[in-house]
Formats: sequence, structure tokens, C-alpha cells
Amino acid sequence: MRLIDSINSSDDLKNFGIDELKRIAEEIRQEIIDVVSKNGGHLASNLGVVELTLALCKVFNPPNDKIIWDVGHQCYAYKIINGRRNFFSTLRKKNGISGFPSPDESPCDPFIAGHAGTALSLALGFSASRKIKKEKFEIVPVIGDGVTSCGMVFEALNNASSCADDLTIILNDNKMSISKSVGALADSLSSSVRLNIGFITIRSFLRTLVRNIPWIGKTMLHWAEKLEDRLTYFFCPGAFFESIGFSYLGPFDGHDIPLLISVLEKAKKIEGNKIIHIITKKGKGFSYAEENPERFHGTGPFSVMTGKSLNPPSPVPSYTKYFGDLLLELASEDERVVAVTAAMEDGTGLKNFAEKFPSRFFDVGIAEEHAVTFSAAMAKQGLRPIVAIYSTFLQRAFDQIIHDVAIQKLPVIFCIDRAGITGEDGVTHQGGFDLSYLRMIPNMVVLAPADELELRVMLKEALLHNGPVAIRYPKRNCVGLPESSLPFFKIGQSDIVCGGKDIAIFSVGSMVFPSMIAVKNLSSNGISAMLINVRTIKPLDEEIILQVGKKFNQVVTIEENVISGGFGSSVAELFSKNNISAKLTMIGLPDEFIEHAHQEELLEEYGLTANGIFKRVLSILK
Repeated sequence: MRLIDSINSSDDLKNFGIDELKRIAEEIRQEIIDVVSKNGGHLASNLGVVELTLALCKVFNPPNDKIIWDVGHQCYAYKIINGRRNFFSTLRKKNGISGFPSPDESPCDPFIAGHAGTALSLALGFSASRKIKKEKFEIVPVIGDGVTSCGMVFEALNNASSCADDLTIILNDNKMSISKSVGALADSLSSSVRLNIGFITIRSFLRTLVRNIPWIGKTMLHWAEKLEDRLTYFFCPGAFFESIGFSYLGPFDGHDIPLLISVLEKAKKIEGNKIIHIITKKGKGFSYAEENPERFHGTGPFSVMTGKSLNPPSPVPSYTKYFGDLLLELASEDERVVAVTAAMEDGTGLKNFAEKFPSRFFDVGIAEEHAVTFSAAMAKQGLRPIVAIYSTFLQRAFDQIIHDVAIQKLPVIFCIDRAGITGEDGVTHQGGFDLSYLRMIPNMVVLAPADELELRVMLKEALLHNGPVAIRYPKRNCVGLPESSLPFFKIGQSDIVCGGKDIAIFSVGSMVFPSMIAVKNLSSNGISAMLINVRTIKPLDEEIILQVGKKFNQVVTIEENVISGGFGSSVAELFSKNNISAKLTMIGLPDEFIEHAHQEELLEEYGLTANGIFKRVLSILK
């Protein structure tokens, strides 16, 4: 019998000894490998924190104590321990448990998380509330070394001394975010060698002793602290944290369960805010993930025996791969082209670019806001920065897009991967808002290719445009069209795919090919539909839209974006402004957050497949 089968909460761990905890760690690790190999998910990061999770749950008491996982994708062991072991096989499946912390699933998850850098701010908020309400509970945010590049983390650290006390921050140092961690602080952490539980305890005792010396105690303590600060800065890589009021402990072996339990128990007795620095190995216990943690950061189903993907190879590349190869070509032709990403070198298809053009590639870490403003300055100096960021993460840089790029009409090109429905990562990762949040910005050009060839001509046109351009494409494979059939493209012009007389359909980007199939099926049912490939969401092709609005009684817009503020909304605005009386039906994502499920299941659910479009148009006409 497996020991984990008797664990339903952190309380159950209190009864196990060290040897049993080590066995539980291996059982949990095997459970994670088995489920992720079938369902896909975040493997390497979860394998790296199994021992840490056991130690946390042994020492602390969720849900009363708040254990806050930054980003949250490393919470699988925590879920298994805290009430979701029997449901773990449903991980990331429709109506199953989420791959991220979810308060809807369990009160042991204090807050939803999916984007990096939020845990410390949450911890400060919990601490302030604890003080006001005079409550007693521990607050333990778990952050990674990669998140030390995130500006929000520094904002929280700066604020900690004034609004938080008695936090126990776990700094999980595995040298990785998704790609390898970058930045001076990450480098400093990697070189740290200090083990100082004893030092912290003795220092606290001596401070109290010196402070109580009559007449001169406070003065002596002041100068002693000054000397300590100088020596600490000279000898200790953790000095940054000490300089802002945190006690720094570590680094410690993050896979040594008895050591972790001892450190956590002693840290609970130390007054004030403290940071415990641990070293872990991403992918621990699964050789393929240890050797290639980037490949197994987020993975689809794979063979446990070989580590190879179980998804059949596609005859055509993904949009991510196609974009990366295309950018290599364009950079070879144009020395102004530089590439910028935010800790997503491999995820955005830029790995080969980084190898071929290292001086023109910039991974700024988990710092989307900085990535945009950094690129704006390069554009101001005559370069052509390509900013490759997922749709969901670009949301974080909304102000910088407006303030630092669009106002000055700087030629920064945003290549937005994972636009629309992304699938199993769920509410925090769906890319359904970019058309809406970009369309409202003056000077911004917003494009959506229907296929890889349109992506090619759009990116070339964007390099010629004297202003910001955003190009969004989905997490999907390309269509597979021959390179010999490159389309003509001009910003602001739509493409009439086919004529018709009964109804007009405006389709955006990833919805064009499903719409083409739907139109063929409509034709087989005696319905003649006009189909327009929108291509340019902003500026609108007002001429074609107005012509269609005057000619047809029924007009449909289809987009893989929320309806609110999207392309359909722009057509409605244009119709209203010009007193067009055609009935407009907008098909897209509803005004809700999209939960996790397979991408095709979600597209089907929201009517964004060929069959869904066909049925919806039939219902409109009937």
C-alpha cells in the first residue's frame, strides 16, 4: 500500500517520521510523472519541490497558515497532500482540477496564481490584514530565483518593512524560470554559500544584550549594526535582503527533508521577516527532465520510458516555430532587427535566433513592462525590435505599450503568441483579450494572420511601417500552405475570400479557415455566404465594411477574442456612426474567464469550430 493513499491533508503528515516522508516523496514524484505523462502539464518544476512541499506541510498548518505558491505551476505535490489526491488524475482536464492554485478547489489554496511575481504582494496583504484583525497564522510565500527579475517583487520587498512582519519567504533557487534565470540578483543567489541559522539566533541574542547596557547600549548597538552591514555586504551574497530588513538564511539543500524541517522550525522562532534560500534541481528524480528542464517545464503527454512526446509529429510547424525561423531570415536581411522576450526564449521560438544573433537577442527575465520600454528606446534609436511575448503576459505591460511606445508612434513590433484559447493552463493563461486591449490604443496597428504565409507578409510589412504593430497568432500548427503562394498584403485592407448574397461573414485570423469550411457547408445547404478575411483589426477596412453593411441584412463577425471591445465591437461602432441598419451578430468568447480543458474542447464549447460556425449561421438565418 502506498503511504500517500492515507494522506488527505497536511495534518496527516504530522504522524510520519523522516524515513516515511522520504518514501512519500518518491511516491508523490512517481504519481506526478504518471499523471503528467498522460495529461501533459508542468513537470520539471513540480518534481523539484516535492521535498520542500512535504517539509512545509509538516511544519505549517494550511489552510490556517497561508502557503502562497508564486506562479503556482509547481503546486502538484501540494494538491496531492491537501485533499485532491483522488482527483489528481483529472489534472488540467475539462471539469478536473486546475494545474494552478485554485481557492474554488480547496481553502488550502489561499489565492489563485498563474503569472509570476504576485506572491510577495499577496503575503504583504495577508500580513496587513492579520495585524488589523489581530489574527494568528503563518504566511509563507514560495518564490523562485527567476522571479527576482520581476519588478513587482521589488515593489513588494520595498514595501515590506512598513506593512508586513513575520513573513517566512522561501526562495527556491533552481537556476531556472522557464528559460535559464537571468539578471544580476539571480547570479548573486547562485554564488551564495552562507548557512546562518546559528548566526541569526546569536545575533538576535547579542543585540538584546547590548541594547540593555545602561547609558551606552543603544549607541553601541548602532555602531555594531553599521559594522555588521559593511561586513555583510562584503562577504554575503544575501546582503541585499539583509539591507532591506530581512533575515537571510541559507542556502540549504532543498531535497534534504530533515534539514528543511529543522530550518523551518527554527525560522518560525525568529522574529521579523526572513528569507530561506534553498537550492533544488528542476526535474529531480526523472532523468529526462533533469537533463532538459526547459523541454519538461510545460509538456504534452510523453512516454515515461523514453521521455519522447506521444503527440504524433505534425507535417507542418507550429506558428511559434514558423515565427522563429522567419525571424532568422529577416534578421539576416536587416541588421536593425533585434529580438526581445521575457524569460520565454524557447516558448516564443527564439532559441535559434539567440544562438545565431546573440548580440541582437535580449531575454530580460520575467519583466514584461521593462521589455516593452527597453524596446521603445531601441526603436527610438533606429532599430526594429521584435517583442515576442504570450498574449496573457503582454497584459502586464499595457501602460508601457501606451505610454512608452504608442504616444511617440515608435516602430516596436509585438509578436503575440498564444492568442485566443490556449487550453489546459486555464483562466490565467487564455489569450482572449489582446484584440480588445490593443484596439483602443491610438497609433497601434493590430493584425491577425489567417495562415503562416500571411504571418510572413505581415511581419515584413510591419518592418516597413513607421509605428507600432501587433501581430497575434494562436497556439496551433500552421495551415501548411506552399511558400510559392504568398498573398498580397497591405495594412488596412481586407481580403474577400468568396462572394455571396444571403449573409456576410467577417472572420479574424485563426477563425478564417474554420469559416471557409462552414461557408462550403452552408453552400451545400443552399445558403450563399460572403466571407471576408479581416486581416487588419486596426485600422479597419472601413470601405469594405460599409459596403457589406449596406448590401446585406445579416452580417456576422467571428473572432477568437472576447466579444467586448473586440473586432465585432469595432464593426458595431462603425455601423452606428454611419447609420447602417444591417443586423450584426458577433461570435467570439463570452464575458467570462475560460476554464481549463483541451483546446479543441473549448473551441467546440464556444462555437469557434467549422461546425459551430455553420450551426450558428443557420440559426441566424432561420
